[in-house]
Amino acid sequence: MSFVLLPASFAVLLVGAYFFTNAVEWAGHRLQLGEGAVGSLLAAVGTALPESIIPVIALITGGKADAVAIGAIIGAPFMLATIAMALVGVSAYVFRASRATGQRLDVHRPTVGRDLWFFLVLFTIALLLGLGAPTALRIVVAATFVVAYMAYVRLTLAGGGEVQPSASLKPLYLDLSRRDPPANTTVVFQLLVALGAIVGGSHLFVDELLHVADRVGVSALVLALVLAPLATELPEKANSFLWTREGKDTLALGNITGAMVFQSTLPVSLGLALTDWTLSGPSLLAAALAVAGGALALGILRFRGRFGPISILVWVALYAAFVGYVTLAG
Repeated sequence: MSFVLLPASFAVLLVGAYFFTNAVEWAGHRLQLGEGAVGSLLAAVGTALPESIIPVIALITGGKADAVAIGAIIGAPFMLATIAMALVGVSAYVFRASRATGQRLDVHRPTVGRDLWFFLVLFTIALLLGLGAPTALRIVVAATFVVAYMAYVRLTLAGGGEVQPSASLKPLYLDLSRRDPPANTTVVFQLLVALGAIVGGSHLFVDELLHVADRVGVSALVLALVLAPLATELPEKANSFLWTREGKDTLALGNITGAMVFQSTLPVSLGLALTDWTLSGPSLLAAALAVAGGALALGILRFRGRFGPISILVWVALYAAFVGYVTLAG
């Protein structure tokens, strides 16, 4: 039954995040938020909710689920900093003929650059703390990370670029009247429906992940580092693919980099405060590769402005190296 319920939970997560992202785009438009803020804050947080709720549910469950929590916290940024980045580059290359900027990414650089710097600094600190920091220090840093994310939100809201015109937005999926713009109550309703699907799917996912781990004899940590992020990061990947095709590069990349900042602060703060936060083996390697992938993205955006074949291959190689390590070690 677990092998049926596990993909079913994936579907619930995807549908919830898909509806959530559509609603937060309209919410951003109604709130007059810049495109960078919509991508890095509203869309990023919406699609990051599945993998963020997984560690919370796992911590509540207790027992071996603690390993799932750490794995999900580390695995999500790792997936975003490798496969998701590569997907943006592949999308820009595939649709270069129909894009006004070709393969070059036309992003709001202040927003995306700030995202990547926040991620690299904070996630590197989290990695170092995982090598054996005392509990008191981890709790202090956990609180600091929450404050850091609040500061990041303020900076992003203040400098998020231009507001998206309503003509560039898809109709609100649950607005049968197809009003333009949709009513605020309809936007809120869709947000609540989507959030319910995300929470329910996450709870089901954690339960079935543990059952699968027991049956196939693979550690829950490894499954959480490989399977959980691959499934729960699909909303970011799917949306970024579509946005890149449409030439909305700030939304496409901001959706990823904003989620990386979110994942390196709030979920990490939970891990620091509520687990032993001991990183070793797969979790340590995934964290290190995530930092490497994020640093590569920052360097390429600063000096080249496009994700070429070499950078795409490097991101794929980083992910392949991790999968190879897990396969050999498992």
